[in-house]
Amino acid sequence: MSVVIVGGHDRMVSQYKKICKEHKCKVKVFTQMRADFCNQIGKPDAVILFTNTVSHKMVRCAVAEAEKNDAEIIRSHTSSQAALNKILSQICA
Repeated sequence: MSVVIVGGHDRMVSQYKKICKEHKCKVKVFTQMRADFCNQIGKPDAVILFTNTVSHKMVRCAVAEAEKNDAEIIRSHTSSQAALNKILSQICA
């Protein structure tokens, strides 16, 4: 399963990747808006939005790409390790 994480904290990127690896998921993490952000998302199975730490522009772009590729959109207000573990255990089960 491939997952894209949008938002979160810069210092947590390595932990996000480690957690996804434990759940046997490929992951891309975007904590900052890049110039070609919409083109870098690709075709994931799920897009996880950490809504507390992400700009509205990034959310709109990520949701548009997810809908275009029929990816599941999961919104979480918190960007903690526990929240990511809970989300991944639900979607990877």
